Amino acid sequence: MRIVIAEDDALLRAGLALLLRAEGLDVVAAAGNPAEFLAAVDEHGPDVAIVDVRMPPTHTDEGIVAAVEARRRRPGLAVLVLSAYVEQAFANDLLSSGAAGLGYLLKERVGRVEEFLAALERVAGGGTAIDPEVVGQLLARNRPDDGLSELSPRELEVLALMAEGLGNTAISERLFVTEGAVHKHIRSIFAKLHLAPDDRADRRVTAVLRYLEK
Repeated sequence: MRIVIAEDDALLRAGLALLLRAEGLDVVAAAGNPAEFLAAVDEHGPDVAIVDVRMPPTHTDEGIVAAVEARRRRPGLAVLVLSAYVEQAFANDLLSSGAAGLGYLLKERVGRVEEFLAALERVAGGGTAIDPEVVGQLLARNRPDDGLSELSPRELEVLALMAEGLGNTAISERLFVTEGAVHKHIRSIFAKLHLAPDDRADRRVTAVLRYLEK
């Protein structure tokens, strides 16, 4: 796994690189601004980019803009975005092009090394990793629409865990229910959201995006 880091805080940038290299991962570049990051993506062709949301010069959305551009230049590039706090608009901007190979974590999650590495591996494998705090705050802002209001509390729990990027086995372990029960809940979610089987779309990703967007 070849990784490029984009983080303007020198200490955090060095700490991330040290942590990942200690785990045997190949950090090919660590950039301090968007221009350096995009140049590193072009030069090294990484598998994964870890990107801070707020970067120079204005420290607003440069990281998100750079991440979107990096995926345009290198289709299939997995991106794990780090943010100091939940920024709903930025999360939606990043996810609008599709959820595969994308993650959005709060920086405090980096200190929980096993969780951080698991999220990085999931994103690198083409999955999603959305911080539970991000999911919780987006849920608090949700407005009933498109069938979401019809979901039961348990179905909303399952959908929230799907939004974190968890598979059926992990969801069953988190909720202390059988995988069969999780499968039934997911089928019910698809039905209530009017998501019919369709080879042109991944119902799981569609359900998660609808949940996050609303």
